[in-house]
Amino acid sequence: MLKDPPGNPGGPGEGFAPFARVSGMQAKLHRWAAVDPGRRFDDLFNLVHDPGTLMVAFERVAGNRGARSSGVDGLTVADVEEQTGVPGFLDDLQAQLKAGTFVPLPVREREIPKPGGLGKVRRLGIPMARA
Repeated sequence: MLKDPPGNPGGPGEGFAPFARVSGMQAKLHRWAAVDPGRRFDDLFNLVHDPGTLMVAFERVAGNRGARSSGVDGLTVADVEEQTGVPGFLDDLQAQLKAGTFVPLPVREREIPKPGGLGKVRRLGIPMARA
C-alpha cells in the first residue's frame, strides 16, 4: 500500500523549490489514482490554495505563448506583473480562495480558422491572468 503524503506541504524544513514540490505531489496523486481508480481525494482544496501551487500555476501561464494576449479584463501577464507584482497578486488570489470569495470572470473567445478546414473556424478561449 502506498504511504500517505507528509502533512503540511510547504511547511518549515521542506527544502524543495515550489516546482519540485508541486510536481512531486502531482506524481503522487497520479500514482494513487492509477493504483486505486475508485479512490476519493477529499482534501485537494489545501493543495489548490497552497502558495507553491499558485506560484507554479502562474509561472506556467506566464511561460505560455498566450501570456502575451489580454484576457476579458484587457490585461496581459506582463501588466499584472508590472501593476500588482506577482507576490501581491498571488497573496490576493490565495486570500480570495481561502475566503471562498473567488469568482472567475468569463473567458474571452475568438474564432480562429481550422487548419485545412476550408473556411471552418473553431473557438479559442483566452482566459485572463488576473483574479
